[in-house]
Amino acid sequence: MSTTYSARNSTWRNWGGNVSARPAREVTPASVEELAAAVRRAAEDGLKVKAVGTGHSFTSIAATDGVLIRPQLLTGIRGIDREAMTVTVEAGTPLRRLNAALAREGLSLTNMGDIMEQTVSGATSTGTHGTGRESASIAAQIKGLELVTADGSVLTCSAEENPEVFAAARIGLGALGVVTAITFAVEPLFLLTAREEPMPFDRVVAEFDQLWAENEHFEFYWFPHTGNTNTKRNNRSAGPEQPMGRLAGWFEDEFLSNGVFQVAQWVGRAAPATVPAIARISSRALSARTYTDIPYEVFTSPRRVRFVEMEYAVPRAALADTLRELKTMVDRSGLRVSFPVEVRTAPADDITLSTASGRDSAYIAVHMFRGTPYQAYFTAAERIFTAHEGRPHWGKVHTRDAAYFSGVYPRFAEFTALRDRLDPERLFQNDYLRRILGA
Repeated sequence: MSTTYSARNSTWRNWGGNVSARPAREVTPASVEELAAAVRRAAEDGLKVKAVGTGHSFTSIAATDGVLIRPQLLTGIRGIDREAMTVTVEAGTPLRRLNAALAREGLSLTNMGDIMEQTVSGATSTGTHGTGRESASIAAQIKGLELVTADGSVLTCSAEENPEVFAAARIGLGALGVVTAITFAVEPLFLLTAREEPMPFDRVVAEFDQLWAENEHFEFYWFPHTGNTNTKRNNRSAGPEQPMGRLAGWFEDEFLSNGVFQVAQWVGRAAPATVPAIARISSRALSARTYTDIPYEVFTSPRRVRFVEMEYAVPRAALADTLRELKTMVDRSGLRVSFPVEVRTAPADDITLSTASGRDSAYIAVHMFRGTPYQAYFTAAERIFTAHEGRPHWGKVHTRDAAYFSGVYPRFAEFTALRDRLDPERLFQNDYLRRILGA
């Protein structure tokens, strides 16, 4: 099998539909050697290089007018080390395939985000995360990385080998090289009991510290224009397995969360005045439920309604104030917000540009239905988040730049110095990286 080079100038679009690019050529390498050759050839031709996963980022982090590398042939598990309890997987492997393959082997990641459509390299490079009291983002579970750097060489790193690269490249933003394989820590497959129940906004915010402390994984959704939330607690369980009934699961996850929700979004987009009434109905539609299943069946859920998203990490101690300010802003603004606001947490980690780097964090994600004007809402929300030294998710809409990041990331200069060393000619540069990292 050999590298395929596509016809020139086909348009690439992201999942949210808010970013497009026309690369000079697309490359689909079938091996690390072919990828390295494509990187060297791009440099010879004076073209920039970007790798793209499934396009789930809402920023232009993967956009390029140079060479777009598609990793869909670089998939599958290279090996499982049961002594070290690690799995090494090719960079283009979708999380969905990794989770299912691990489960068949009686293994699992410790924590994961709430969707699993992304490739492992796309998800980790942008800092994708779930929620956890002790367990952190997907990137924080990485034990080793392999990447092709700007000179076409293959570099491996871990806590022992090239540790300064490892510290940064786990969330490398595509700025340090093209990730070709990732080694994750895994553990024996376990069961989680999920308990979902509605709760008033004021109570969740007042009792947040307690809810966080009492649960391994706590998150909630607040429905703007209402005082209602839906909470979710996931905790390890001795069993027995009691998965969601097929009909109940279809009704809640497909019919209510995707089907009816999609229709509600269409109505809200066509007639914004109806949004508060729809929000009140939506927030009461979901009932309390409890079920026990393997991790990926509990952590993840289908997302078929397309949206645009902004998410910021604030210090966990600042969450209550930030949320109350956000609610007050929405209540007073005349904005019509038809999507719930998602709130999650992560413990501090040691990754250079992780949104949880060096501080216990809470995440607040705001969404708007695709095709609905989102700028006014996101601008007002961002003003609140940045007042609390918020750090935006690298793959979600934000307007921050290098000057801002150098103030909220104590190790920012460490990352840019490493980039100067690994990519002095800026082969992996694009407009987004120029803005967030500086030229």
